Amino acid sequence: MDILEQIKMRRTIRKYRPQKIDESILKDLVDCGRLAPSASNRQPLEFFVVQKGELLEPVFHTLSWAGFISPEGTPREGEKPVAYIVVLMKKELDHPMVRSDVGAAIENILLAAGNYGIGGCWIGSVRRKELARILQVPEDRAIVDVVALGYPAETPVAEEAKESLRYYKDDHQALHVPKRPLETILHMDRWQV
Repeated sequence: MDILEQIKMRRTIRKYRPQKIDESILKDLVDCGRLAPSASNRQPLEFFVVQKGELLEPVFHTLSWAGFISPEGTPREGEKPVAYIVVLMKKELDHPMVRSDVGAAIENILLAAGNYGIGGCWIGSVRRKELARILQVPEDRAIVDVVALGYPAETPVAEEAKESLRYYKDDHQALHVPKRPLETILHMDRWQV
């Protein structure tokens, strides 16, 4: 799949098959995050990969899933992520542009994951202190966000937004994700209403 197709097809995945991801792939995903743009090339980010069975469940319980469709959006037994990439920041390098660095790194990770047939969910609703304790993260690092990963067990549908931007599940449990139409957000050479 070429990069444009990958960008347009990427969707958040919250249900996964119980199939392990090879460690070399996880390292490659982190490498893709590492190579993302960084404001002033400060490179404040580090990445903590979680893949061992005894850590997966404790990490899972520090995350909140899919607020609009809770609790249906929370993966059930047999559908949970098989790996996580926890994005960390060196506290000494904190800067207003760190969130931009995080966004670029995580999007690289998600697009690279799609190239391997792996789905992901970018999670910002994290009990960070609890997760730091579980992972024994040093005091000079801060957890920013988490990327849940696994081979997809669902196929979310993107559709043109009409009245609401809230995602929802239909009668067949397929996730629908409304997206604003291009013509309502694009302004070419002059402001258009």
